[in-house]
Amino acid sequence: METNESKKEYTNGEITVVWEAGKCIHSANCVRNNPTVFQPKEKPWIKIDGSSSEKIMETVNKCPSGALTFYRNK
Repeated sequence: METNESKKEYTNGEITVVWEAGKCIHSANCVRNNPTVFQPKEKPWIKIDGSSSEKIMETVNKCPSGALTFYRNK
């Protein structure tokens, strides 16, 4: 079931993290690698200011499904 929440973006001004709910396989790699940012029991579940951009990018790159991606803001 697809909802209007199937894709969300979270930015800290330096980078933007994109989460595509339909791709998520709930491996929890993000939560284990960066629990101050990725908090699935909270709303919003991504607290983009909880860690450095570098650490967030490292965590996102470990997402096995590609549900999490990022881009650098210009």
